[in-house]
Amino acid sequence: MSSSEHSSRSPRRERPNSTGREGSVRPGDDHPEGIRLQKVLSRAGVASRRAAEELIAEGRVSVDGKVVTEMGRRVDPKTVTIHVDGSRIVVREDLEYLALNKPVGMHSTMSDDMGRPCVGDLITTRTENLFHVGRLDADTEGLLLLTNDGDLAHRLMHPSYEVSKTYLAEIAAPVARDVSKTLKAGVELEDGPASVDGFRVLESFGAKAMVEIVLHEGRKHIVRRLMDHVGHPVQRLVRTSIGEVKLGDQRPGSLRKLNHPEIGSLYRAVGL
Repeated sequence: MSSSEHSSRSPRRERPNSTGREGSVRPGDDHPEGIRLQKVLSRAGVASRRAAEELIAEGRVSVDGKVVTEMGRRVDPKTVTIHVDGSRIVVREDLEYLALNKPVGMHSTMSDDMGRPCVGDLITTRTENLFHVGRLDADTEGLLLLTNDGDLAHRLMHPSYEVSKTYLAEIAAPVARDVSKTLKAGVELEDGPASVDGFRVLESFGAKAMVEIVLHEGRKHIVRRLMDHVGHPVQRLVRTSIGEVKLGDQRPGSLRKLNHPEIGSLYRAVGL
């Protein structure tokens, strides 16, 4: 090979780090105007690159509130807000959204000075700065969300957004018909009036009944206090959903990642 051939070739470049977290650099990410929109959507798991291009061409993608149809649009995933078909898409790779089926006896804290089982015990090997969204008392089991998205968590916990939560409660039977009417109309508790958005008896077996309770209240022990007020102390309580995110058949003590529709539904619920 001649010396001219050697000199015409550019030196071999090292592949940049591609860990996928904020602050890392991937091939093609160092363009001054950002990353191509279809690539951002593909990387977020919304669709393949080709399918993402079709979504853009069909006018189904918006960036910062404006519909985008051109293929060459570049964006910065760390600063823009992207919606597909009206649902917000999480494109920041440093954000995590998890669902926990909290078992009875576990405390809704990230650490416990008394050495009791707590939510933090489940994420000791994770590097993200995760925290729980709201609480479930130690005797209540079921769905608890964990995230490091502070904006979303704040709104989900704020009472003004009225995000609904659904519970299954085991109580003493029989359940009088006027219990539902009373709870929906509202009762006076020691810290003010409270009511439910929905109440129904799912089944009654012997001396026990299983009821479904839907409310957007977030006060401490609110479900138990409401049921105490109407003469049906809760014997077992499980939170089965937060907004459109459902517990399903998730194993107690297990964590799972929320999917894109679930995350989008939470954003919609709080106006983000």
